[in-house]
Amino acid sequence: MPEGHTIHRLAADHFERFGGRPVRATSPQGKFSDSAALLDGQALESTEAHGKHLFLGFGPLGWVHIHLGLFGKVSFGDAPAPPPTDTVRLRLANAAAYVDLRGPTACALIADGEKAAIHERLGPDPLRPGDDPDRAWARVSRSRTTVAALLMDQKIIAGVGNVYRAEVLFRHGIDPYRTGKDLTHGEWTAIWADLVELMREGVRNNRIDTVRPEHTPEAMGRPPRVDDHGGEVYVYRRAHLPCHVCGGEIRTAGLAARNLFWCPGCQTA
Repeated sequence: MPEGHTIHRLAADHFERFGGRPVRATSPQGKFSDSAALLDGQALESTEAHGKHLFLGFGPLGWVHIHLGLFGKVSFGDAPAPPPTDTVRLRLANAAAYVDLRGPTACALIADGEKAAIHERLGPDPLRPGDDPDRAWARVSRSRTTVAALLMDQKIIAGVGNVYRAEVLFRHGIDPYRTGKDLTHGEWTAIWADLVELMREGVRNNRIDTVRPEHTPEAMGRPPRVDDHGGEVYVYRRAHLPCHVCGGEIRTAGLAARNLFWCPGCQTA
């Protein structure tokens, strides 16, 4: 599932290509046909992201709410657009570009009140200016749940996925099995600040890089990472390989239906 930086990047990419201009809206698959007919010929006025939720604003008509889930895909292209396949849930197009949405968990035209309700059930997002990390801390600091599970709970903090979860805990030397109530406020503040910087870089580069300058392939004289997720990381998908910092073996285990990755030598209890 795409992490929050990808959704914020998609919000910016949609506005860059279609913002302020009328769009041709179609639903070749048919599941969004009625709403697409309402949007056809209207201008995309704004775009917004909150965690893993994307919102495309069409003024009085409302918002297209998109959640990609595990299988959703977005693909942009230059005009002229090729004929769409029948798997495209929503195509937006203009004289210069097009975008196709396939396989999302959610794609619905919603009103302002429905959008507000989605925001209300999500935690603060490190990529949303003004979101308050102490709102998440209020829940984290009282919880007996592991910090690794809390970071993946979108009701507590929005946008963090398995990669950022594993990497930020490593970068701060925190055992993923520590409970939320065992974190200090200083540790939480540092985690939040690091997520803000890492995820902003993810938006800029459209990939996740988490290693510090002294641990890059060039600095260490090691081969670059080869993975379909891209980016240089410390522990994510590096099970049984040596840690870039201490040389110990990276471990993996299941936690809350996801694979957890950590270094026992660097992330002490």
